Amino acid sequence: MTWALPTIAGVLLVFAALSRRVEGTPITAPIVFTAAGLLFGGEAAGLIDVDATAEMVKLLAEVTLALVLFSDAARVDLSALRAEISLPARLLGIGLPLTIAAGFGAAVVVLGDLAWPEALLLAVILAPTDAALGQAVVTLRTLPLRVRQGLNVESGLNDGICVPFFLVVLAIAQAEAGAIGGGAAVRLVTEQIGFGIAAGVGAGAIAAAMLVVARRRDTIDPLWAQIVPVAAAVLAYTVAVPLGGSGFIAAFVGGLTFGAIRRRGGGGEEGARLLDEAGDLFSAVTFIVFGAVLLGPALGHLSLAVLGYAALSLTVVRMVPVALSLVGTHPRAPTVAFLGWFGPRGLATIVFAILILEEPGQLPHEDLLLTTAVITIGASVLAHGLSAAPLADRYAAWFRRHPRGEDDLVRPGSP
Repeated sequence: MTWALPTIAGVLLVFAALSRRVEGTPITAPIVFTAAGLLFGGEAAGLIDVDATAEMVKLLAEVTLALVLFSDAARVDLSALRAEISLPARLLGIGLPLTIAAGFGAAVVVLGDLAWPEALLLAVILAPTDAALGQAVVTLRTLPLRVRQGLNVESGLNDGICVPFFLVVLAIAQAEAGAIGGGAAVRLVTEQIGFGIAAGVGAGAIAAAMLVVARRRDTIDPLWAQIVPVAAAVLAYTVAVPLGGSGFIAAFVGGLTFGAIRRRGGGGEEGARLLDEAGDLFSAVTFIVFGAVLLGPALGHLSLAVLGYAALSLTVVRMVPVALSLVGTHPRAPTVAFLGWFGPRGLATIVFAILILEEPGQLPHEDLLLTTAVITIGASVLAHGLSAAPLADRYAAWFRRHPRGEDDLVRPGSP
């Protein structure tokens, strides 16, 4: 523990100094941070030798996901999204449930030791996507705008959508294992969702109203306007948790509420910069800790079943549901393949795994479940990171050569 924080700070300093050199290469920031965690973790150099159940790890994970959930939700402009709602609606409304179902079926077949609630829990844990692992896919302007926006909106919303599913399935798995009673599980989930929504709506509305009024009266300094969404995210989370609510649901709902009121009241968009940068910083630290605390030990428990499930999770389990969700839009094969492949697993899955570790031993096959989730994330960080830039360039070049056709998903002339 003595050298953990200095080592993490050193990694961040070195990466910051070389960050421009990394841009434009297949090596992404999550790859660098995860590799650094492996190198300096307890299984190697031992400088970041922190137990996975340590309070510092839990706090880091929860703060990071809360900030990211609030930030992603606050950016959702529902009025602007209506014009391009078809693709994200299909990916979230059809593709996400089918992905969970496919992941559950694959877990039952490949990881036969898991009880059915544990198999379902693994599927939910690995359902959210993380666009940051393949940043080029959502930032490269030569890609069709609809594809970029669809993947970005999917990534921004599916974390928040999966949180209540995770809470429900975790409670079912714990009740099935006898760790908690059935009545207690129902009450726990009800309180977490209900108080989470209430705290999120309240915190988001109060913060947005204060920002809008302050801007209209010209009483807020632009520097302090940056603080408002960060404080709103913290307020939503810290109000929900003592009440028994989910801080993550509160952060997500708070972000949606804050963004909607801010846009309607003319509160401005520039105040989100600090929130985004704080989320990026905490995400970087989370990937370092992930490599050191979770991935390093998991590599020592590899098995063919775990590797097989990880491979299925990143391919068939994601790509077939995406293809099915696009039925009726007449997409061309490269578009379907591109959308299906880029479903990276990252931050939300890491946090879900750490939350299970918060109360160890409540699931009979916890080690197998967590090892599979962690190995899948590690494989995704590497595979999606290395492939993002070259495949995005290749797909963009293909689209330029084939701008026409009966593709209703990506219309001719899309930017």
